[in-house]
Amino acid sequence: MSVSFVALTEQGAVLARSLRSSFPGCRIHGRRERVSEADDWFDDTLTHVRRLFEDDQPIIGICATGILIRALAPVLKDKTAEPPVVALSEDGASVVPLLGGHNGANKLAQQVAELSGGHAALTTAGDVAFGVALDDPPPIWTYSNGDQAKDIMAAVLAGEPVKLDVQSGDANWLSQSALLISQTAKRVIHVSHKQATSEFTLHPPVLALGVGCERHTDPDELINLTEASLNDHGLARGAIACVCSIDVKMDEPAVHALAKHLKVPARFFSADDLERQTPRLQNPSDVVFAEVGCHGVCEGAALAAVGESGELIVAKTKSKRATLAIGLAQGNIDAERCGQRRGRLSVVGIGPGKADWRTPAVTNAIVAASDVVGYKLYLDLLGDLIAGKIHHMSELAEEEDRVRRALDLAAGGRDVALVCSGDAGIYALATLVFELIDHNERDDWNRIVIEVEPGVSAIQAAASRIGAPIGHDFCTISLSDLLTPWEQIERRLNAAAAGDFVVAFYNPVSKRRRHQLERARDILLGERPADTPVMLARNLGREEETVTYLTLGELTADHADMLTLVLVGNSQSRLITCGGGSRVYTPRGYADKPSA
Repeated sequence: MSVSFVALTEQGAVLARSLRSSFPGCRIHGRRERVSEADDWFDDTLTHVRRLFEDDQPIIGICATGILIRALAPVLKDKTAEPPVVALSEDGASVVPLLGGHNGANKLAQQVAELSGGHAALTTAGDVAFGVALDDPPPIWTYSNGDQAKDIMAAVLAGEPVKLDVQSGDANWLSQSALLISQTAKRVIHVSHKQATSEFTLHPPVLALGVGCERHTDPDELINLTEASLNDHGLARGAIACVCSIDVKMDEPAVHALAKHLKVPARFFSADDLERQTPRLQNPSDVVFAEVGCHGVCEGAALAAVGESGELIVAKTKSKRATLAIGLAQGNIDAERCGQRRGRLSVVGIGPGKADWRTPAVTNAIVAASDVVGYKLYLDLLGDLIAGKIHHMSELAEEEDRVRRALDLAAGGRDVALVCSGDAGIYALATLVFELIDHNERDDWNRIVIEVEPGVSAIQAAASRIGAPIGHDFCTISLSDLLTPWEQIERRLNAAAAGDFVVAFYNPVSKRRRHQLERARDILLGERPADTPVMLARNLGREEETVTYLTLGELTADHADMLTLVLVGNSQSRLITCGGGSRVYTPRGYADKPSA
């Protein structure tokens, strides 16, 4: 569950940060000037909490219950639709579900209490008396005719027994609860993969949809085929545990659209896995075998998902460009252990290193990742954000190894964050990701989801510290000639000098490269004065941060290293004294523009 932690104090924020790794996609909302690190900031607590609630965000408020009550009382409406709200004491000892108990708050409170070592103060009658809530079943389970759940629980609380009618699946969470169960009771809890009539029915995750389709099939065709098949056979949508197919369809939009429509995961099997199901197929096809290496995709996938004890209850059904089959498992299907999920690679730029310069999108991608790959220094900068994740570290010069490892992990079904400093697309690894994919014929790499999340670049961070040096046209040039011939770099330097661009030098100096920066200086001096301001920004956003000003004529290789960004003004850039310190700006021409 993606939650919003609301912290009013630094102690509360520390607790939120310690819990965040267990809540992928969560965000920490901090009270401004009281919390040092957060994803979002607020000044008015009541207004902010109310906005989160009205945006349907699950809330864990690390504060007094009274604060949350006063915030939300004016906006309470339909209790069946409200998001879960949990109050958590700053020491983690008390966890109180305030709202949305059967919309996830009770379970959320129990999860938080287990993590914090505290006590979940459940007050919902069914949860307290029997440890179950019919209208809040375990994950993946669903129900029909939920309005009857309240009457059943009220009767049970009054001492009436209930009959448990299990037609499919494993309902141990009910049979082993404290409910008084009698097969002669009048009130019935049905557990079935069939569509419900008018009685309360729980649907266990026992159905697997096996699907196949032509490339670029319209998602609506596959969705309509599924809905029609379910209705024709009287099967409940809520009993579907997963959508399955062959791995060559791992990047097929229609398959993922169907999974999203049904709110279940998509899982994939290799051709060899599906071929092992051939003796159980009702419609084996030599044509399909010649095409993809197995005798049946939809039937094979459905059978692979439900296992040897499962059965095919809907044989291959066709539309114009898609096929579908449905399997029924003897027990519940654990989709996380079924086939392979589609992997995801997020190439993220974490900025220069300062936590509040990291974008929320980058933070979310890192939090959601199972694995993080990166240079050790960059991973160290993330601190508790990557606690509990698998770390894959390498040395600074091993960029290709890092990218290959990240791609391989994602191809294996992992959620991977490939961590870069600054912006992932500026002199960083996003380019190498796509270059390796382009130059290597790897089907497994081509099937993964790849996202690039932008970060604050070194030039942006440096400019913000210096004033406004890139307020007019500028360019960036890497002085490293390890991958780019020096002759090509010189051509770019001459063009930048002739164009009077503000220039940012990345990778200006290393232990083995000493002459490049001074050669670049000399080229720029041919087109702009020696007193042109130069800014040296080192370790931006970190405790060791320094910003130094000098002139172009004074610049030498001794002034910089690989942790330094060198920013050279153009012929119009000016160094001034402002606010008790030095600032540089590059005018854009506003002062010369006639006033209206």
